[in-house]
Amino acid sequence: MSAMTQRLALAATLLALCVVVLGAYVRLSDAGLGCPDWPGCYGKLSPAHASPEIHAALAADPNGPVTPAKAWKEMIHRYLASTLGVLIVVLAVRAWSLREAVRAPVAGLLALVILQGLLGRWTVTLLLKPVVVSAHLLGGMALLALLAWIALHALAPRIIGDANLRRLAAFALMVLIVQIALGGWVSSNAAALVCPDLPTCRGAWWPAADFARGFAVLRDPSVGGDGNGLSIEALTAVQLAHRIGAALLTTILLWLVSRMLMAPGLRRLAWTLLGLILLQVGFGLANVILVLPLPVAVAHNAGAALLLVALVWLNLRLHAGDRR
Repeated sequence: MSAMTQRLALAATLLALCVVVLGAYVRLSDAGLGCPDWPGCYGKLSPAHASPEIHAALAADPNGPVTPAKAWKEMIHRYLASTLGVLIVVLAVRAWSLREAVRAPVAGLLALVILQGLLGRWTVTLLLKPVVVSAHLLGGMALLALLAWIALHALAPRIIGDANLRRLAAFALMVLIVQIALGGWVSSNAAALVCPDLPTCRGAWWPAADFARGFAVLRDPSVGGDGNGLSIEALTAVQLAHRIGAALLTTILLWLVSRMLMAPGLRRLAWTLLGLILLQVGFGLANVILVLPLPVAVAHNAGAALLLVALVWLNLRLHAGDRR
């Protein structure tokens, strides 16, 4: 891969990380419908141009989803996401015109960008339907992971590790993806604070939980886009699944770190991964103890994204010999 292509991929990776974190900020600050249409804001290029419509909506419903601040949050996210899309198109044109080795994954990026654009539109037009919001989060994480794989592909030095370590690293990556999906489901259903205590939930080790309804993708219209209308038992099931997933993932990652510390060439990455694990666990606990403060909730999303990049990097290093 040429140096220019690699620089483009690195720039796109950093921008994708910013878009993912900003998307979490938009969602968690209830600004997802700050502009109730797509791709513009009331059909205008920016909230400044749509100021009369925004103030009219605010006057009609002071407690509604539309305010000038929320509109700007939403549109800045769209501007950055659009810039990322353009950068990926440039990366794809360059990779294919120069017949570079990363042509196939870059083509996958283009497909993901198109899907993300559609999911971004449906997130607004379907009024924050949980399955669409969660899919949009997963799509953003998939873009970040694939961009990181492309950007770091040529940089990954070969690490001689046994097959068991390679399988463990791949398994940890898969479990992390599932946990990110569970976290997205918690957020999109507003189930983060349904269990206000730790380590129990609502005073019990295993409270009443309705997993069938909590994880029903197709729901009746009485259930709002943020999970409003779900029973407490259904919301509890969503939170319990996330907590169980967090405990399982943490155990697997700590096991992985212990194995990495015994592998020559992986100790620095092992300590980095351990630091990310401890930060992520700390953010998760703080979300409950401090009642979901916005900076901590956003940091929890950023931590998941950084863990994803770290595990992509680890798997690349363990499989680097396969690309030669």
